[in-house]
Amino acid sequence: MTASPAPGTSQDPPGIAPPLAGARSLHDFSRISGEITEPPADGTVHRVRYRNLHDGQGRSRWVRTLAIIGANVAFEVLFVVWLLQPSHHPDVDERWWIQAANVFVIGSIALVEGLRLVNVFSLSLASVLARDPVPVRPDPALRVAFLTTIVPGKEPVEMVRATLEAARRIRHAGTLDVWLLDEGDDADVRRMCAEIGVRHFSRKGTAGYNTDGGFFAARTKHGNYNAWVHAEGHRYDVFLSVDPDHVPLPNYAERMLGYFRDPDVAFVVGPQCYANCDTFVTRAAESQQFPFHSLIQRAANAYGIPMLVGTNNAVRIDALLTVGGLHDSITEDMATGLALHARRNPWTGARWRSVYTPDVVAVGEGPSSWTDYFSQQLRWSRGTFEILQGVFLRRLRRLSPPRMLHYLLITTFYPSMAVGWVLGAVNASLYLAFGVSGIVVPPALWLALYVDATAFQLWVYVRNRRYNVSPYENENSSGIHGMAMSVLSAPIYASSLVATVLRRPARFVVTPKAEAASPDRLVTFARHLRWSAFLAAAIAASFALGYANLDVLMWPALALLISLVPMLVWLGGLWRDRGAVVTAAELVELVPDIELPEPRDETIGAVA
Repeated sequence: MTASPAPGTSQDPPGIAPPLAGARSLHDFSRISGEITEPPADGTVHRVRYRNLHDGQGRSRWVRTLAIIGANVAFEVLFVVWLLQPSHHPDVDERWWIQAANVFVIGSIALVEGLRLVNVFSLSLASVLARDPVPVRPDPALRVAFLTTIVPGKEPVEMVRATLEAARRIRHAGTLDVWLLDEGDDADVRRMCAEIGVRHFSRKGTAGYNTDGGFFAARTKHGNYNAWVHAEGHRYDVFLSVDPDHVPLPNYAERMLGYFRDPDVAFVVGPQCYANCDTFVTRAAESQQFPFHSLIQRAANAYGIPMLVGTNNAVRIDALLTVGGLHDSITEDMATGLALHARRNPWTGARWRSVYTPDVVAVGEGPSSWTDYFSQQLRWSRGTFEILQGVFLRRLRRLSPPRMLHYLLITTFYPSMAVGWVLGAVNASLYLAFGVSGIVVPPALWLALYVDATAFQLWVYVRNRRYNVSPYENENSSGIHGMAMSVLSAPIYASSLVATVLRRPARFVVTPKAEAASPDRLVTFARHLRWSAFLAAAIAASFALGYANLDVLMWPALALLISLVPMLVWLGGLWRDRGAVVTAAELVELVPDIELPEPRDETIGAVA
């Protein structure tokens, strides 16, 4: 089962993709954290309160959960210790370079298994710590701006219209102005803003807002936002933000803004959900997000450091200004969140905090092609690698030990997948071409223990699926699509790591949306095919040189299959339509379960 929402049932908002069969209504998923509570009546400063996910489950079930998690970590530790014991090292070869290669292989196996252990520990710890905030009624005196962006030509105007029309229906007792940040200062976009009654902003033509890099870097999301903050941000206390393909629900402000009653809350984030689950790629991409949005972000509430996610959030403008604005990075949200968590609130002296709410307050469009999915994953992984090799260690020293541990754990996913793939390919080629073994263990025993360790991990993963916050996955889904997608993306993460080490330039690429989505071509799978060629050459060399046997061919053969599967799926047409096609451009009329007030009557002019 999925996370329990507040009591109450209702039909889904028309015009928006309904949850899949077996799931509850979107209305319920927008209230997972419970009913809105009232702030302190005595005028004392409000502090965010939390409920542990396991509250109310009973002592016996909690004990069973701890036992499973403990067994999972213990078994993985024992497996690593057994695998690396000296008796499993190969006999010494008189050739020095073979000896050196064996040492390298043993070290790389230790590193890969160590990273796997970290991932096991991270998921297990998140399972224990996960908690939800107690929602509180927002302060009506809060001055709020709703922001989204458009890059004309990359993002369809009608798609952004859907987002803006929905934003006009967001409920807030105080000031709430809707803004569109237009990178092209497009005449059609201006006309649309006037029709809908929203404010228009463009930095086009202003040299100071279009620099080669830094806070106002041209052709970047963070540069666009920072220009608005510099020009208009002084009018507001908080801005709400969504990607242009994400449609906000009317209760967006009600579920997000109350936490700003706590003066140390810098930003609030919600889960990312894809409504267009009509293709294999989108369904798998939606499922892949489960560990992060349903567990890891909730666990971060224990330390007050959920990661800033750009798809939907609320940001205190004064807090953002203490770090200079959104940071210059292809993953500007992660970089900015880390900067805030490393700073103190100058008005209270306490460290800035953030809040993650599991309430689904916006739904959007995920990548519907392999091209756009790979582009997204490449950008996310490359941004993480650049932060790790850049400001990460400097900022890490400013964090408290628990916060430091959390950041270290959550940043290991992309490195562990990439390093495991690269070292696996290198180790396999060393044996297949030169007979370097590294570790000598009975293959059947190694395989049995490896399968057992993996089964423990899957047990913890599947057990936690009841906390899934996605309305677009079946209630009893095992999440197998998401797990498979992470494995199939390993060559992308590996290529991203290699590009980072070689310092190849990276750039922010707007993921095309709706009708502008990128079609798949053979070149889409270029990175996978390069890895396929490398692995195929190593396998062929093993037969030619006499080193081929079943034991050592298992990993490279499996890796070769993984490298080819995305292209085979595309060629086989499995990505094609399997249900009602829903794009963000069609999510126009968001009507909640109670009668809506009419959109606010505002007289808006085009604001340059």
